[in-house]
Amino acid sequence: MQQAEQTRGMKVKTIQSVLSKKFNEFAASIDDDKVRQLVEQNTIITGGCITSMFLGLPVNDFDIYFTNKATAFAVAEYYVKWFKELHEAKHSDGRVIDIECGQEEDRVRIYIKSAGIASQNSENNYEYFERRPEDEAESYTAQVIEGIVGKLDEVVHEEKKDSYRPVFLSGNAITLSDKVQIIIRFFGEADKIHENFDYVHCTSYWLSADKKLYTTTKALQAILAKELVYVGSKYPIASILRMRKFIKRGWSINAGQVLKICFQISELDLKNVKVLEEQLVGVDVAYFNQLVSILEKAKESKAKENLELKIDAAYLTTIIDRLF
Repeated sequence: MQQAEQTRGMKVKTIQSVLSKKFNEFAASIDDDKVRQLVEQNTIITGGCITSMFLGLPVNDFDIYFTNKATAFAVAEYYVKWFKELHEAKHSDGRVIDIECGQEEDRVRIYIKSAGIASQNSENNYEYFERRPEDEAESYTAQVIEGIVGKLDEVVHEEKKDSYRPVFLSGNAITLSDKVQIIIRFFGEADKIHENFDYVHCTSYWLSADKKLYTTTKALQAILAKELVYVGSKYPIASILRMRKFIKRGWSINAGQVLKICFQISELDLKNVKVLEEQLVGVDVAYFNQLVSILEKAKESKAKENLELKIDAAYLTTIIDRLF
């Protein structure tokens, strides 16, 4: 990518200024010097917020990523600790919400221990929220928090912590107040992060290192034309469903782009349960979460008989028809 050319005028300068101001406010809200310094050096803002500003539309949220694992983990730890501190005082029996940060080989994850919190008789030790669609996870979390620690608006915050406080945690991301979404699932330089994206219009980005906006002619052309141009994704099934959302918003897509998505899906071994689950986990739709649950239970049942679950079109079609 190359820095946006000056001929693109004040639009780029304005967006650059808005992102810089937003980031400065966010960074200033972090009261841990080490974490703040990591954030100031290693942050990327990318995704739909930049597209919305180019189109003159309201920004739903600002998606923040980090260029390395160390920063992602430090930030996750910081907000998990803060989230727990916000709610500890509301416990009537002295219990706290048991939330932990973990590092795996290629990712950072937040674990939320549900035993003794969601239900006294809970059989599940941990809820992995990336296996829950966002709306279901949000509802689940709201029930847990309201039942144990009281309503969020009853928590007394220090004045300096009113802004950019953690309001929702999932295995993949941290939602802050003031329209900020911190993604910890992926990290790396912009081109590495964009390997997980699908359409070119989402690939403009802003760097905290130099506080500049970077884009390409292809991205801007797609935005101005409101045309979906597929650039490849690790989750092409999710791209098909995202396509429906964009079309409802007035975007268009040509047959060639759809064929690219279909071809990439054809390279997936969807008869492999692990592959299918990995693809469906990226889809924020409740019935796909149910499908994953059905597959997991079927897997467990087969494992008890020392057998392996095998998926074919007839088996999957039967389940999907029942769910839909």
